[in-house]
Amino acid sequence: MKKLYSALMTAFNEDGTVNSQGIREMVRYNIDVNHIDGLYVGGSTGEAFMLSTEEKKLIFKTAFDEANGAIDLIAQVGSLNLLEAKALAKYVTDLGYKKISAVTPFYYNFKFDEIKHYYDEIVKDVDNKLIIYSIPALTGVALTTDQFAELFENPKIIGIKYTNADFYLLERVRNRFPDKLILSGFDEMLLPALALNVDGAIGSTYNLNAKRAKAEMNAFEAGDIAKARQLQKDSNDLITALIQNDIYPSLKLVMEEMGIHAGYTKEPMSHPTPEMKAGAKEIYQKYLK
Repeated sequence: MKKLYSALMTAFNEDGTVNSQGIREMVRYNIDVNHIDGLYVGGSTGEAFMLSTEEKKLIFKTAFDEANGAIDLIAQVGSLNLLEAKALAKYVTDLGYKKISAVTPFYYNFKFDEIKHYYDEIVKDVDNKLIIYSIPALTGVALTTDQFAELFENPKIIGIKYTNADFYLLERVRNRFPDKLILSGFDEMLLPALALNVDGAIGSTYNLNAKRAKAEMNAFEAGDIAKARQLQKDSNDLITALIQNDIYPSLKLVMEEMGIHAGYTKEPMSHPTPEMKAGAKEIYQKYLK
């Protein structure tokens, strides 16, 4: 059975501090209403790359405590600061996370041997399994099939969060590594990813749209491709509306419409305007109510 994970958002207070209660409410909503299979904690959707080490630790602990073993949790510990990534890997492993993930190191145009060293170092001192977070559009790092093969030589590296529009590469990777865990990271391309036999998906919009995404996965598995295409179209209508309304604050504003205190985004991301709030209300009424 393919698994669906929400990329957990981080609730912030208006002054930019972490709102732990809001995080707990989002975890509970994902468990009790979305019936999600798992949460990806500390990723792009969680605004993690703007946070201090202590803020990240608070988020990891809050999510872990609230989930209380009910669902699978993946902790994204990747950082340009390798010492921080290693410390976070140890921290979440000690907490009880059974899987970790790490974004490819970015900005400095690292050579592949440096990237491989980074991943090997993150898992070296922890008894845990790591999922590579590949998102070339934001990192500028596009790994090849042969490079994935080199990374997989480390038995602790078990798969990929594949947030990449290169579906030729996805097909090559899937067929070369049939036993590795591959989780699709583009919500708007869930259906073609399913056709290439990914093991599941991780995405930000599943916080709002898990029911429709699960129905799409079930339709695909049942061979009802027409229904799956319609559900993907409906999801993409929602995603388009969120993007046009400024997606990161809008995800939280729509959750507020659902009664969940998702809080603010972290500056320099936008704080909500009256127009964005009105747009979020319309999105909720049109696509989710």
